[in-house]
Amino acid sequence: MKIRPLSIEDAYEITPVQHGDPRGLFLEWYRIDQLAEMVGHPLHLAQANLSTSAAGVVRGIHFADVPPGQAKYITCPRGAVLDVVVDLRVGSPTFGRWDATQLDDTDCRAVYVGEGLGHGFCSLTPDAVLVYLCSTGYDPAVEHTLHPMDPALGIPWPSPRPVLSARDAAAPGLDAVRQAGLLPDYGQCRRYVESLRVR
Repeated sequence: MKIRPLSIEDAYEITPVQHGDPRGLFLEWYRIDQLAEMVGHPLHLAQANLSTSAAGVVRGIHFADVPPGQAKYITCPRGAVLDVVVDLRVGSPTFGRWDATQLDDTDCRAVYVGEGLGHGFCSLTPDAVLVYLCSTGYDPAVEHTLHPMDPALGIPWPSPRPVLSARDAAAPGLDAVRQAGLLPDYGQCRRYVESLRVR
């Protein structure tokens, strides 16, 4: 398993080693020990999600209050998506920047998204399946959405006519979310992540 940091702090791309023969394929798509060594703490699993999306569907940008935040480990066992991580931590050196990774059923890569980061994706194939391992359970009281097409983010989604949920289509832009005081604070996120290392 190869783990490399993305350009956004606390986000990583994971590429598993594949073992194939005429019978099929085997790979380890999640290893708590190897991820913990890179991230600095284990990803405690509280919830697992699965979504199926038609081609051109864009989901996100979603994020949660920190604490508790919600770290995610995401892979695409069928089809392909462009997976996007956005730094929404006010005060971060890369605030407002994003990084993208193609997740698909060929390379079987995964992405780790740390607490305080925003996450979204665009389905590149019909019926793309995404699987998420999450550090906390869903809590609508602490979860937020940011409009994925906000020009302030400038994400070039690879869909000429993105299909959004009603919630994502009605989401505010980055400036409005920041003015409302909903964005995570970088210092608070760093302290929270350090507390996970102590545990």
